[in-house]
Amino acid sequence: MSLVVVKEGLLSTVQDLGRVGYRRFGINPGGVMDRTAARLVNYLLGNERNAPVIELHFPAGSFEFESDRHFAVGGADFWGKLNGRAIDNHTVIKASSGSMLSFERRNSGNRAYLAIEGGFEADRWLGSASTNLRAAIGGFQGRRLRTGDRVEFADRDEAQSYIGTAIGPSFRHSYRSPATVRVTAAPEFEILTALSEQILFESTFEISRQSDRMGFRLSGEPLFRIDDREMLSSGVTFGTIQLLPDGQMIALMADHQTTGGYPRIVTVASVDLPVLAQMAAGDRVSFERITTDEAERAYCELERSFAFLRFGVSTRSVGVL
Repeated sequence: MSLVVVKEGLLSTVQDLGRVGYRRFGINPGGVMDRTAARLVNYLLGNERNAPVIELHFPAGSFEFESDRHFAVGGADFWGKLNGRAIDNHTVIKASSGSMLSFERRNSGNRAYLAIEGGFEADRWLGSASTNLRAAIGGFQGRRLRTGDRVEFADRDEAQSYIGTAIGPSFRHSYRSPATVRVTAAPEFEILTALSEQILFESTFEISRQSDRMGFRLSGEPLFRIDDREMLSSGVTFGTIQLLPDGQMIALMADHQTTGGYPRIVTVASVDLPVLAQMAAGDRVSFERITTDEAERAYCELERSFAFLRFGVSTRSVGVL
């Protein structure tokens, strides 16, 4: 029982929520870019939060189901079709053996997530099924999916989800550009001049073409430092925004390095990482400063919403959750 890649996409990889606990060895967590979208489709199907999914970029290719299975697609809207008929995002759908799943066009967002009930079988390294492309390990043979690959379904005891169960609009992002992303002050924030602080929070910045899963380069009015003292390499994380020597910024993404030597000026609030993660070259973003307490409260509210969603699925409520 597997999902066959009939036509490969731009960059389709098997991912989970990341490889946690190994940064001290220089191993980055990796994992999905949009953690909220991946968790949503897994919870909708009754899966564990960390069940492997397939991260899709457009053009996303096409897939054939070799056996009956419930599935869901979330995150970006690539106008999915099952056997030529349009399907809705964030909705439990049944695919019969031989069904063809394809994606016609990009309506919004830039990364979609395909989950199947029970999850996919995947190569695990250090406890994670995430694909580390640089190390060529994890996920599906440590690489992107290609035409002819078969991604095996994990075993399941019985169906855990109802066809047609969907996630309501309160949980869905619009993925519009320009977008506003909330940030907190990072350790070297005070190195910015007063004018640069003003520019940071009153201007918009464009995602450069020199961007990938490791980091998004941001183009805009340059920022300046109070002084040019060198700093030691320090720990960084998904969402750290560093100031580069030319006055531009880089936002570190899922495949970020574990340490960096550039000033860390702000950190993206975890609840807004999906907004940034769904952007692509040419999209524009602005930043709103919030306190650490505000960021933590927003995160706790998100987790409460996830808890209600999981309860609704576990009690087999049918309809919009």
